[in-house]
Amino acid sequence: MRILVIEDEPRIQAFLIRGLAAEGFGVEGSGDGEHGLERSLRDSFDLVILDLLLPQLDGLSVLQTLQRARPELPVLILSARSDLATKLRGFELGACDFLAKPFSLDELLARIRVRLRGTATFGDEHVLRGGRVVLDVARLQAGVGERTAALSDREFRLLHHLLVHAGEVVSRERLLAEVWGYDFDPGSNVVDVCVRRLRQKLGPEAAIETVRNAGYRLATA
Repeated sequence: MRILVIEDEPRIQAFLIRGLAAEGFGVEGSGDGEHGLERSLRDSFDLVILDLLLPQLDGLSVLQTLQRARPELPVLILSARSDLATKLRGFELGACDFLAKPFSLDELLARIRVRLRGTATFGDEHVLRGGRVVLDVARLQAGVGERTAALSDREFRLLHHLLVHAGEVVSRERLLAEVWGYDFDPGSNVVDVCVRRLRQKLGPEAAIETVRNAGYRLATA
C-alpha cells in the first residue's frame, strides 16, 4: 500500500514516514498543499494522510479538489484543528477519518488498518463497523440492528476509539488521554458515565464489555 503524507512540519513528516515504512508501507512526503495535491492527482497512491494547516493551499481545499477528481482515494486528516465543526466539514468534503494532533502512532496505524479492511456505506456516508455496532462518522450517529441513536461529541469519540480497537481491552487511562485529553487520572468517573450513556442509547447488543481492573472492550462476536 502506497501512502502520501502531506505535512509541512518536517519533524512530523519524517516521523510518519519512518513509522509507516517500518510497518511495511510505501511512504512518500509532501510539504505543501499545492505539491501534495499535484502528487495525489498524478501518482498512484492508496491513501493520503493530510494536514489542514498547509502553505500554498490549505488542507480542506486539497480535500475538496481530491473529492471531485479522485473520489475513490481515501484521505485521512491528521490535524491540530480538532474542533467539531472542522471535523464535520472534513467528513462532508469526503475524508474517511480524522485524527487530532498530538497523536499516537499506534492509533494512526490502527485506523489505517481499519481502512484496509474496508468501510461500509449508507448512501454516501462513511461508516465504521465493529461487532454489531455501526458508526456513521458524518452524522454522529450509531446503530445496532434497528436501533439508532444520536451521539454527543464525547460519546462519538469514545465509541470511535473502541471501534478502532474492537476486540481489544482499552484502559480507562488511555480513554481519558485520547478522548478527554487528560495526561493523568484526576479521580473522575467520566469514562464510566460516558460508557453508561452509550449502553443506554445502544442497548445490550452493542456489547461494550467491562473488563475488571483493566478497562472496556467492544466485543466483535
